[in-house]
Amino acid sequence: MATQAERKESHVDVLIVGAGISGIGAAWHMQDQCPGKSYLILEKKETFGGTWETHKYPGIRSDSDLYTFGYRFKPWVGAPIASAEEILTYMGEVIEEGGIDDHINYGHTITSCHWSSDDNLWTIEAMDRDGDRHSFTANFLWMCQGYYSHEKPYTPDWQGMDDFTGQIVHPQLWPEDIDLKDKRVIVVGSGATAATVIPAIADECAHVTLLQRSPTYFFPRSNENELADRLREIGIDEPTVHHIVRQQVNYDQEVTVQRCIDEPEVVKAELFEAAKEYLGEDFDMSPHFTPNYRPWQQRVAFLPDGDLFVKIREGKVSAVTDTIDRFTEKGIRTSSGEELEADVIITATGFNLSVLGDIPFSVDDKKIDWSETITYRGMMFTGVPNMAWVFGYFRASWTLRVDLMGDFVCGLLNHMDDMGAHRVEASLRPEDADMPILPWMEQENFNPGYLMRDMDKMPKRGDKPEWMHNQDYWREKEEIPAIDYNAGEFVYDLADAKPRAVEAAE
Repeated sequence: MATQAERKESHVDVLIVGAGISGIGAAWHMQDQCPGKSYLILEKKETFGGTWETHKYPGIRSDSDLYTFGYRFKPWVGAPIASAEEILTYMGEVIEEGGIDDHINYGHTITSCHWSSDDNLWTIEAMDRDGDRHSFTANFLWMCQGYYSHEKPYTPDWQGMDDFTGQIVHPQLWPEDIDLKDKRVIVVGSGATAATVIPAIADECAHVTLLQRSPTYFFPRSNENELADRLREIGIDEPTVHHIVRQQVNYDQEVTVQRCIDEPEVVKAELFEAAKEYLGEDFDMSPHFTPNYRPWQQRVAFLPDGDLFVKIREGKVSAVTDTIDRFTEKGIRTSSGEELEADVIITATGFNLSVLGDIPFSVDDKKIDWSETITYRGMMFTGVPNMAWVFGYFRASWTLRVDLMGDFVCGLLNHMDDMGAHRVEASLRPEDADMPILPWMEQENFNPGYLMRDMDKMPKRGDKPEWMHNQDYWREKEEIPAIDYNAGEFVYDLADAKPRAVEAAE
């Protein structure tokens, strides 16, 4: 009986890397907008889902509204904040309805990607689950593998970790057999992961301590969308509900993000008032829930039904804002001298950045150093032909950019066909000669820890719209559809000769 890999084509027009939320979206757009092109998805895991398959910790859920985190082409029916299981079910429906599963090779780890300008062709080497090596070729490479390491999460190397006699767990590597019943637990971290884990485990633990170096802004509200519920009540069909509510959520988010820039103290006060509806009017927000940056300089974590604050009010969770001096035999000693005792310490300390999956890339036998490239709108890179990378939004739902990039990449591919071009590359123009070359992201704009730690690994940006990823969906939803594929930043190969792989296939 043929293996899955043997049933798949070894050459395709487009090879998509990753079967997570980005890769499945890319595949749908390929089928919809480039129906004549062949494509294949290579996925390292044994199933689809990406982030939602990797993370198994209690309570795992979205922290983006599913009316915008869901695809524009597939109505979301359910509560705005959804569990990983619900998101995987939704993705599975997209795969089944589109027949996308026939195009996925699971259990394939890519070991290298090489571009040949002589052939206008990518060669992708991969190893399957049995250790057998496979080679694929593609005219275009669509990188949808995400931005962080799924195997190696970030945990600081604190002094004394080996002295602790209890269990240390990172949420990304959650053990199936962990027993938290009646245990004293410290959760180190202050972001969305900590805010998700803590309410999910608080009832079974003896007590949970949230230990944070610096606070996060939280937005608590009921996990419902009144507009969606009302539209359904009066008989509006689901595609229309999805479209209207998606527009409303995007509009509200745009207004909020702009207000965070124009009147940050007012937004801060509003967030505090919302928190006190769950914590109690007399709760002192300082220091545990008063960040030292304005709202949306880092992601604002959503709390459905204020669940974290409810557990704090009930006394099942307490917060400590301090840095760690060292781990001890019994727990953690903070820099202020307080010793926090625990049976289990959960390090919700974030990701390790992974640039293009940490896959070795080369162009004409020259290794690519991504930090020496310049980004084209956070989608393509100078010196790297026929490739796009999906890097989504942090202030808005990641998937909004998946859809926008689906339009961009498919439009580019169709434009190349119309031109008879086999190669396209983003290239600086003469007017960009004196442009300052800057880090990928301006720290004042967006500064999460994982990005700041490894910014030197990322491609560079310029100071012009074409050469930066501005993280602004509300600008890009107008700018990306208006991109002129004939503009000077696109350089095409218009050679008459067909790529060798295509000639061989014919």
